Amino acid sequence: MSDPDVSVVVGAYEAMPYLVQCLESVEAQTLPAERMEIIAVDDGSTDGSGEYLEKFAARSRIPTRVIRQSNSGGPSGPRNVGLGLARGRYVFFLDADDHLGEEALERMVAMGDENSTDVVLGRVEGVNRGAPKSMWRNGNLGRTDVFSSNIKYTLSAQKLFRRALLDSHGMRFDESLTTGEDALFTLDAYLRADGVSIVADYTCYYLVGRDDGKHATKRGSYSRRFDSARALMGLIADRLPAGPQRDTLMVRPFVITLLPQFGPSFLDRGDKVRQHKMELAKPLMDTYWTEGVAARLKVEERLRLHLVAAGRADLLTDVLAFLREKKTPETVLERRGRRAYLAYPHFRDSTAGVPDAIYAASGSETAHIDGFRPPRRALRVAKRVLARGRRLAAS
Repeated sequence: MSDPDVSVVVGAYEAMPYLVQCLESVEAQTLPAERMEIIAVDDGSTDGSGEYLEKFAARSRIPTRVIRQSNSGGPSGPRNVGLGLARGRYVFFLDADDHLGEEALERMVAMGDENSTDVVLGRVEGVNRGAPKSMWRNGNLGRTDVFSSNIKYTLSAQKLFRRALLDSHGMRFDESLTTGEDALFTLDAYLRADGVSIVADYTCYYLVGRDDGKHATKRGSYSRRFDSARALMGLIADRLPAGPQRDTLMVRPFVITLLPQFGPSFLDRGDKVRQHKMELAKPLMDTYWTEGVAARLKVEERLRLHLVAAGRADLLTDVLAFLREKKTPETVLERRGRRAYLAYPHFRDSTAGVPDAIYAASGSETAHIDGFRPPRRALRVAKRVLARGRRLAAS
């Protein structure tokens, strides 16, 4: 029997009843059954998930292999077991509480084959939860990369990966991480891939929000978020030299992983937790926080991270209280230099000592300000920077 086109790897832990719809969605694929295989790993479930997998394997037309093991403590172990057994040209990691659109695998395989790309993203839709959006707005893309698209904002593992790419680099999920392991794996694949494709005109994946509180992303202490940020920042620094490309990718772990630890909920934490978070962030800020990263952020994001880097939790709490109240900062215009500043707390407070540059509004933030036009020289500089970034991305 020839090898299948796709190995669907399903890791299941306490996945009932969601597992039923998950597997039914694989059976309903328009890709013929003989072109697929399912490798299902029951990670020590006690709710009947393992028994259901065995019943499914006994009756399904899709070749299905079931592995039952003791609980590994996270999703990485089951995914690695499945990947080690996969025979397909492509591998798709399907979470047991989610499900596929009927044409998902057929469309993604066709896109990968047509463009000879190593990773294929299929449009994701949330069910009782949010889902990434920005990477689908430009429609289908036969070939792109992590620098010239927004795919860095979808680093979940639910992608179609060419198995030859994963095998040639010995890629596996980091089992020491219990959160963010998929981001590390997927970003590494993006950086190693010979092209990435996007299927945007069809919902391939339904990301389901569980109502029983057992979703993996809802578990774990805040310190694990810092572990995740450290791993992702380290990967980016290892793969890319200092410069615009590194700064562009560093935005993702700073804004998506680290910054939420210093949102308004920080105000509700006790002094010990606040201090601990600042301590956990310090080595990351000392090592990876640069002017290039800061320049790519919104003012309130830049200000919060600047205060974290400076160890000023006292000033940070004032900013967070301002944000919690959903106040709008005063806009300070300077006509001589054609600058616009957003006067969040401590702007030009001599005792705080926060540089004006931290409050400088970006182009998107000044677009709504009546009568404000950036100087022509600034526009020329911005265009040159953008052009240089595009040349680097293409090289």
